[in-house]
Amino acid sequence: MSSPTADVSVRVAWADDARGIAGVQVRVWREAYADLLPPAALDVDQVAEVWSAALTTGRDARNRVLVALERNRIAGFAVTMPAADPDCDPISDGEVAELGVAPEDRRLGHGSRLVQACADTLVADRFTRAVTWLNAGDDALRAFLTDAGWAPDGAHRELDLHGDGSVTVKQVRLHTALGPAG
Repeated sequence: MSSPTADVSVRVAWADDARGIAGVQVRVWREAYADLLPPAALDVDQVAEVWSAALTTGRDARNRVLVALERNRIAGFAVTMPAADPDCDPISDGEVAELGVAPEDRRLGHGSRLVQACADTLVADRFTRAVTWLNAGDDALRAFLTDAGWAPDGAHRELDLHGDGSVTVKQVRLHTALGPAG
């Protein structure tokens, strides 16, 4: 007799997913930036309003929001888009601008499914390379992405969390080739 399998998947986000995405994002950000972000940035209601607006208004055809589901509950999310860095080509370089899995849902395959769905989405949007930024000290995410075929490309930056230069986080950029293996 085989054991039951979980009902898990990844799909494009719907407007109704705003609150679920916000809940995951706030839990992830509390873990990464708890002492650095203003309280409003960690308020689920306010973050849900931003997601609701983003998911219901027109946006670039190659901007995508994906959600990882466990049954009908959002366990993680990702955002793909054309890469915005000045040294990237927005035609051929795509970016995983956000990637988050709720802390309680990690190590269950949601992150792997999201990364694969991001790659598939970026390939479908005709990108040939993907980039993503992560906090320089996030060794767990770096190891996860490195194991998935990503590597540092030498770029680094300081992310301004408050928009006024008072609080910054050092980040490194990783990249990977997209498409069929040569």
